[in-house]
Amino acid sequence: MLEIDTNTEWGARVARRLRDETMIWLTTVSASGAPQPSAVWFLWYEGNVLIYSKPDMPKLRNIASNPAVALHFDGNGRGGDLVVISGKAELGPQTPPADEMPAYVEKYAPNIARNGWTAAQFAQMYSVALWVTPLRVRGH
Repeated sequence: MLEIDTNTEWGARVARRLRDETMIWLTTVSASGAPQPSAVWFLWYEGNVLIYSKPDMPKLRNIASNPAVALHFDGNGRGGDLVVISGKAELGPQTPPADEMPAYVEKYAPNIARNGWTAAQFAQMYSVALWVTPLRVRGH
């Protein structure tokens, strides 16, 4: 498992962003080799990134053929606060649905409500759990 050194200023920022931010970019690779970025909601959970997806999405097909992915946050608009995480993605068929993950529901309750959904409706639509195991983090 990747360890983030939270004793450094940069490591503390990375940990804060993983905990607090609500959107991260997931980049998968298509069958033709083209990068395919998707903005996704996520949960930093026990050292891994949990993402829920709608079924039959291109990102899931891409991961099935190539599990290497990258995650990154938006920068600060001035070329700083960059975080890029390289990792391996896999489906999590044994993962509880989103509405049964209290930390996920707590983090995204305002977003779910703003879209006019209940947590159960969200979980039904975004029914595929995807786990990203971070292998490397870089940035500044």
